Amino acid sequence: MNWDQIEGNWGVFKGKLREKWGDLTDDELDQMKGQRDRLLGTIQAKYGESREQVEREMSELVDRLQ
Repeated sequence: MNWDQIEGNWGVFKGKLREKWGDLTDDELDQMKGQRDRLLGTIQAKYGESREQVEREMSELVDRLQ
């Protein structure tokens, strides 16, 4: 699944993101609407993880959706 498909299915992916990173609010996710870089930055800020770690975890999450 590529990022364009995620943007198109944002409602489904948003739920998976909330399962993984529960501190993300619905308002934050609604404002992002699939903006990958903004999502990565928000997760980094909230969880103190490196960009590489967040990208790896997000890729694993996307892979499970396929």
